[in-house]
Amino acid sequence: MAQAQVPCLPGSNVQCVNQGSAWTNNTRKDFYSRDQGSQMIPYAWAKALKTSDGQPFMGDGLARYGYLDDPFRNLPVGFTVAGTGVDAQLGMNCAACHTREITYSNLTFRVDGGPALVDFQGLLTDMVDAVGDVLNDTTKWTAFYKAVLGPAPSASKIAALRSQVEIWYMRENTMKERAYGTPNLWGLGRLDAVAMIFNRVTGLDLGPPPTYLIANNIQPADAPVRYPFLWNAAKQDRTQWPGFADNGTSVAGLARNTGEVFGVFGVVHPQAPSPRIGNVNFTAINSMNGWGLLALENLIKKIGTPKWPSHFPINTTLAAAGKPLYEANCGSCHGVKPGKPGFPNIPTWATPLQDVGTDSREYQVMARQADPGVLINLKTHLAPNFKVTNPSKSFDLLKYVVIGSVVQKGTVLLALAEDFIDSPGFKNGKTLAKAQQLTEDSFDFPDLDGTFKYESRVMFGIWAAAPYLHNGSVPTMWDLLKPASQRPVSFAVGPAYDPINMGLAPTQPGSYTHVTTGCEDRNSGNSRCGHEFGVNLSNADKRALIEYMKTL
Repeated sequence: MAQAQVPCLPGSNVQCVNQGSAWTNNTRKDFYSRDQGSQMIPYAWAKALKTSDGQPFMGDGLARYGYLDDPFRNLPVGFTVAGTGVDAQLGMNCAACHTREITYSNLTFRVDGGPALVDFQGLLTDMVDAVGDVLNDTTKWTAFYKAVLGPAPSASKIAALRSQVEIWYMRENTMKERAYGTPNLWGLGRLDAVAMIFNRVTGLDLGPPPTYLIANNIQPADAPVRYPFLWNAAKQDRTQWPGFADNGTSVAGLARNTGEVFGVFGVVHPQAPSPRIGNVNFTAINSMNGWGLLALENLIKKIGTPKWPSHFPINTTLAAAGKPLYEANCGSCHGVKPGKPGFPNIPTWATPLQDVGTDSREYQVMARQADPGVLINLKTHLAPNFKVTNPSKSFDLLKYVVIGSVVQKGTVLLALAEDFIDSPGFKNGKTLAKAQQLTEDSFDFPDLDGTFKYESRVMFGIWAAAPYLHNGSVPTMWDLLKPASQRPVSFAVGPAYDPINMGLAPTQPGSYTHVTTGCEDRNSGNSRCGHEFGVNLSNADKRALIEYMKTL
């Protein structure tokens, strides 16, 4: 039912929806700022960069891209600073992409763990271009190096900085041109996360120094998906939109989040040959912050389902009538049912994987292959099922980098201890081997059998997760209950909320419009096709169903 809001965000008029007693300003503050090992750009560089009109690049807190104000710090939500002085690195954590604001009737509501409405492509493109401007304009270069190094740096320091900036630009501009050079490829609130993880690991990490580039491994990130919501994510037995990751334990969470951080500017440059296990050293250059990743996963476990705000209209009589309709039409896929237990016997929720006719493009990304670079030296004794050829599946190369990182750093043992320290299965020196096997089992390559299956999650809090379908191609729940041929071809995206139809309001404060394709082009990355459940209900029953879903 509707819930009153709880105080939050000191010095702000933003209200927080009720997400349970475990979610407080202390947990919120930690979630917004905890370092996970991301290194987007040296912080001093970011502060010295200018926009195309000469303003400080960080001057508006990146609000122009949709990133949210963090009232606890002078940085946007989810942006991190690790290190000090000239070594400080600006990065991101999961909060940057999984914190949402919703506006309604002159009110603004913060939903932690909700899918962000941010223009990640715009941020990346403009940052790369700003660095390019510095390199190509003598006046801008002089102002930049003085801001970074001080007013009178030595010639050697200027030369060293120039070399560092040139390498950064070569890497990131190659990524931009090859992966997301098409304007509005993702749009507001979407990102092709899987392709970008593959691209950064195989394209920017496995080549020879000093750039570590393998440019041909970088392919278009053209299967954008909506950021998923995080509440209850740790309870699923599978996760990621195609369901390729086992879930429900700290080890599985660590594997999933390690892959995530390597996709958002985590740095890992394996070295070989090496006396380390597997003949490849995954730790010599590796920014992954295992403690931070474990802490963030534990914070995510505390994020409760957002309750429908008391300010929003709801018809409780209709909601009661909608409950049996939900159970009959939605419960078999989206209800709470026991899932595959995590080892040794951790309860989870079942997350069915089904092909319901939705956009298929992500499966083309999953099938990509890449030159393994330095990983061609990997020996099978790191794990018995490792097999590196040229080319190899990008999926496998990511798996090897994740396993090598968490095993060689020892972080996997910390994750194991959180869930299984008292388990009798971890005696006689078998702890590391079991932890390594659990990590490998966390990756399950999806079947490429001509079907395109995606996860069916428990729908608690679904009211706060529009637009709908995995690729964000349907603006409201009311539209989702229509046949695909009757859903909007295009719609505005932004924070303004429609509480009647449960989703994005038809008019938004920004100018971004998302354009979709129909069932004639299911492989576009933008298809609104599929998931035609409940479409034959009467309009009255659809209204009752939506009222009930507001209470979940």
